Parts: sequence; structure tokens; C-alpha cells
Amino acid sequence: MCQKDADGFSFPYVLAMAIATAFYGFLGLWISFQLTRKYVPEKWAFLSTLGIWFASSLPVYMYFNPSWSHAQSGCAAALYFWYWDRTRSDRTWMQWIILGLISGLMMDVYYVNAVLLIVPLLESLIRYWKGITSKQTAAVGRLFFQNVLFTLVILTAFLPTLIAKRIIYGSYLNFGYEDLWNFTSPALLKVCISSEHGLFSWTPIVVLAVIGLALLRRHDKMLSLSCTAAFAAYLYTIGCYADWTGFSSFGNRFFVSLTPLFIIGLAAFFDWMARGWKERSAAIVATSATALFIIWNLGLIFQWGVHLIPSRGPISWRDAAYNQVMVVPKQTVSTLKTYMTRRRRLMNHIEQQDVQQLKEQNKAPANPPQKEDRE
Repeated sequence: MCQKDADGFSFPYVLAMAIATAFYGFLGLWISFQLTRKYVPEKWAFLSTLGIWFASSLPVYMYFNPSWSHAQSGCAAALYFWYWDRTRSDRTWMQWIILGLISGLMMDVYYVNAVLLIVPLLESLIRYWKGITSKQTAAVGRLFFQNVLFTLVILTAFLPTLIAKRIIYGSYLNFGYEDLWNFTSPALLKVCISSEHGLFSWTPIVVLAVIGLALLRRHDKMLSLSCTAAFAAYLYTIGCYADWTGFSSFGNRFFVSLTPLFIIGLAAFFDWMARGWKERSAAIVATSATALFIIWNLGLIFQWGVHLIPSRGPISWRDAAYNQVMVVPKQTVSTLKTYMTRRRRLMNHIEQQDVQQLKEQNKAPANPPQKEDRE
């Protein structure tokens, strides 16, 4: 490699980054599968893993936009939930240290993941309550000092990010987003169902996964409570962010971090179906529904990628549905052929479309938007 190519952007760097992202994304899926099969039959764990793998926003950030941190964030979150669950019955001092290191790593990858620390917080509060009501003073004191150690380890593991922020922004606590949060007026409904990258509207399989988090209660009450609380806290946090749409995001990319929760929730939903229906009927319906979700999602990814629908701003679901049936099947083969034979030309064309759309959206409106329009 020439010296002039050692800039972090030449082919070897891009290739290594893309392969690593795909690897970490798959590793996160595998860890999530291992966690899920502990509580539900393996076939549902496998089917739900396939469903979230290809019917959520994950494949875009695992294969097509690998420079974003979302696939790695999902992997770190999967490791965090897996280890928390594995050690929560009677966590030792060393296990608290390891959990703290994993938590700090998860925050280093994507600092918004700090919201997921609500899980050990809930666990500890419940254990405090049980210890106090049963007058187990020694156990309460031990847990308190374990929590202190856990917090110190997290801060130590998170220190590289804090140092980087100090170098870039001049302060350890300046993350560059101070003016973009409104914690009193979260856009929760928009985050969920907006045509502008709403979580449920763009990736509807997640609806079943979230319902499944409550159904998980039949398998493990504490796990269900923790996963539901983690999703609710994360949803609230993203809703408070002014740019919750993620600009040119496919679906709502911020929620890729919750991949392990969606996998275990979807599996719990399938298991609930199997318990209420005949096993064979449940398997047919679950497999068929998952296949349909995947087909719809892959078609929408194609539309988003070639700009049949806007990559930024709200989309028309009527146009999207029409394209899925009438346009995508016709264009897929020719586009893939061009991608394989004249990839640079295709990508330049798509980039020019994106630039043109961005210019149109950046044109100043005749009347500035009112405050309520921005919220």
C-alpha cells in the first residue's frame, strides 16, 4: 500500500471496516440467540433471530452502511444483556467488575446505551427492598458496595470516550449535542409511527417483538420487567432528541442497539402463539409472517437505497406500497446487474440523487416553522 493511501479511507481500510461490521453484527445475533434459547424453544429463538436479522433496520447498518456504529452497538448490547442475565442470580464481586467493563464498552461504542443501565438499577432496587424488608443488613451493605464498585468500573471503562470529548469539544462532559434535547416534550408517538423513519411503521416486525417483551413474563418476570423498562427508557430518550428521525436513516437506526431485546421479545411472541394454537398451525403462521416481513423489508431497503422513496423526510406509504408490487420486482434484477458490473457508476448516480434531494430540502421556507412544528 502506498504511503498516500495510508489515510484510513483507502480500499484496505474500507474492506476491513466492512468485514468487521458484518462480523460484529453476526456475533450480536448469535449472542442474542443464545440468550433467547435459554427461555423459549430453540426453533422460536432461531426464527426470531432470522426475523430481526432481515426484517429490521439491522441489515442496512450491517452490510450497506457499515461505517455507522449501530451494528457494533447491537453486539455490545447483546453481550451486556447476556452477561447480566447469566450472573443476576448471585453476582460475585468479580462478576460485577466484568459487567461494569462490558457496560463501559457498550457506552464507548454508543453512549446513548447508558440508558440500558436501568436494568441493573432495577435489579439492585428490588434486591435492596427485599433485603431491607427481611432485615438482611449485611446483604444490603454488600450490594451497596458492589454497586459503588460497578459504577467506578463503568466510569473507568468509559474514560477513553470522555478523554476524546475533552480533546474534541474542550470538556469531558460535552458530547456535542447539548442543544438538541428536550426532556419535557418527547416525540414518542412520532418515533413509533411517523412516516419519517418511525420505528413501527418502517419495521413492523418490531411491534410483535415489543408485545413479546410483556409476554416474556410467563418465562421470567424479572427479565420481562427489565427488558420492557429498557425499551421504554430508550424510547423516551430517543423521543427527547430533536433529530430523532436520524436524517437519512432507514427506519429508526437508533433502535438497532435493542436488537437482543427485539429477538427475545419476538421469540416470546411466537411461543405465546404456539401455546394458544396447535403447534403446527403456529409454526406455519409464524414462519409465513416472518417471511412476509422480510420480503417487505428487503423491498423497502431497495426503494430507500435507490431513492424510489426519499431517504430523508416523510415518505408516502401509498407510493411505497405501489413500488413494492409494480416497480421493485422489475428493477431489482437490472439494478443488481449494474451493481455487479458498473458499481461505481450506479453509486455515483445514487449519490447525485441524494445530493439533489438534500439541496431541495435545505431551501429556506417562505415562512419559518412554528415551534410546535419542530417538536
